[in-house]
Amino acid sequence: MGTNTISKATSDKINFISFIVPAFAEAYKMPVPVAFKYLKKYGGWDFLNKHWWALHTDNDIWAIHDIYEICHKNGGMR
Repeated sequence: MGTNTISKATSDKINFISFIVPAFAEAYKMPVPVAFKYLKKYGGWDFLNKHWWALHTDNDIWAIHDIYEICHKNGGMR
């Protein structure tokens, strides 16, 4: 009988994103669903998915700041 499992890299990515989106929301004082929509609208989500490995090695504060800067460059509020 086969077992469906995910790779360690996928698991690590899920864990990091599950942590960083609520941390982003808290840092910028918005509910998590609003933060998610903000990230999707201004490119932060794509940046996070593409560069999660580098971001997860950084200090959480800097990772959140980097994601915010991407959103700002794409029209997000300062």
